[in-house]
Amino acid sequence: MRAPSSGVPDAPRAAARPALSAVVVVHNEEAQLEDCLAALSFADEIVVLLDRCTDGSREIVRRRADRIVEGAWPREAARRNTAVAACSGDWIFEADADERVGPALAAEIRAIVTRSTASWHLVPIDNYIGDRLVRWGWGAFFGRSAHAALYRRGVKSWKDDRVLHASVTLTGKQGPDLNERLAHHVDRNISDMLIRLDRYTTLGAQDLRDRGEIGSFARNIRRIASRFWKCYIGRRGYREGPYGFLIALCAALYPILSYLKARLEPGQPALDRPDVTALAVSEAHPAQTPGAREREPPQGVTRYRSDEPLAE
Repeated sequence: MRAPSSGVPDAPRAAARPALSAVVVVHNEEAQLEDCLAALSFADEIVVLLDRCTDGSREIVRRRADRIVEGAWPREAARRNTAVAACSGDWIFEADADERVGPALAAEIRAIVTRSTASWHLVPIDNYIGDRLVRWGWGAFFGRSAHAALYRRGVKSWKDDRVLHASVTLTGKQGPDLNERLAHHVDRNISDMLIRLDRYTTLGAQDLRDRGEIGSFARNIRRIASRFWKCYIGRRGYREGPYGFLIALCAALYPILSYLKARLEPGQPALDRPDVTALAVSEAHPAQTPGAREREPPQGVTRYRSDEPLAE
């Protein structure tokens, strides 16, 4: 039995099939996981995928979740597809450990699940650096202002085309954007931002090596200016002052740093390709073991990369 929380009351649990599953993918998030899961108690079912966790995340999840999937997934698409496959709800809401659902957003999600005739909805995001709300300038591999976090089961899948920021396919009709915002505590401080940039560019370099074509030095130099302009001017990062400049700078440096790592550090080992190297499922009710599955999208579907918001 998961522990109760304040805010929106827990949803009734009597239905044979849950109306709404909340799913979280976790890798060593014990510092912030408790608050994340407590805020998801409005869902009928909480599903957590533990990816190679070595900290206290599992103990927290055992208190809060209805179903636990454990294993090792080197690539994002396999992680996300496996986590979603483990959900039994008619609707699925995605959250990360550094995201928080407030009572107003929880109530809106429940209302959407009850009345929507659409297949998926965009959820707007409030990004925080420390305690500072930063709404403008996100994008170009370094953040997003909205994403398709609420959708019917079977509507959303990830294509295994990148280690990080895999392409997403959405089928069916898009519904209206939600009004309430998901709080995303993206970085604690500037040092965290730079650490994240280093991590992202290391994975970006691996993607370039895997494709066998890393591009040219000249093209990636040109992208510094175009990426900076996109975030600072196009996405109006200038409205955030120095924070907007910093976001645009990190986004601008992403392609060239990924290129330089791929070119100058070619001997770095690639991550293993298998989707799952180990898998264990813990659940209250037996179900078929979930697995990642790639699908070719039918004509007319929406596809986007998970780092790029669909709407500003």
